[in-house]
Amino acid sequence: MTTTRPATEAWRRLAAGNDRFVEDRPLHPRQDADRRTELAEGQKPVAALLGCSDSRVAAEVLFDQGLGDLFVIRNAGQIASASAIASIEYAVAVLDVPLVVVLAHDSCGAVQAAIDAAGPDAPLLPPLIAAHIDHIRPAVEASPDGGPATVGEAHLAATVSALLAESELLAAAVADGTVDVVGANYRLAEGRVERRFAVGDTD
Repeated sequence: MTTTRPATEAWRRLAAGNDRFVEDRPLHPRQDADRRTELAEGQKPVAALLGCSDSRVAAEVLFDQGLGDLFVIRNAGQIASASAIASIEYAVAVLDVPLVVVLAHDSCGAVQAAIDAAGPDAPLLPPLIAAHIDHIRPAVEASPDGGPATVGEAHLAATVSALLAESELLAAAVADGTVDVVGANYRLAEGRVERRFAVGDTD
């Protein structure tokens, strides 16, 4: 008898929740007082998710999940910062999540800021913002047309690569088959999360 891998099961659960969200029939599961009480003693999320801070990209909503289901890390442009990597390592090593999702989205302000900053007459940005979007600059330079869509795709791939390159813990978990990493993109108008690629065996 073949058993479904935990990472595959987790992704299918998220994909099913996104289907409900797109079709405007969300269940809003596990959001009641009983669930709140249950989680007071601990958590066991099904996945960790690195996403953008954009107010339109709330992971629990667009995947139709509830309290305790997702371990979410967000910053502008879903950057693989030291704090984001440490948080993912915690989710993998302590919470035993089998799946890490990196979620980009269209019309990303951080991606557009990186594109604009690469222009010859770009105004100076505040230092912390400039340092943050510098993480997206390689994707701008690698993009054949410099457009938001292609830069966003390149940055998504680069973010996943950076996670695996900078976290020995995550790379080892992927290598031994206990964790998969999925790169996905969220389309704002349609509400659809599209899986772009996976590192591991997730179906």
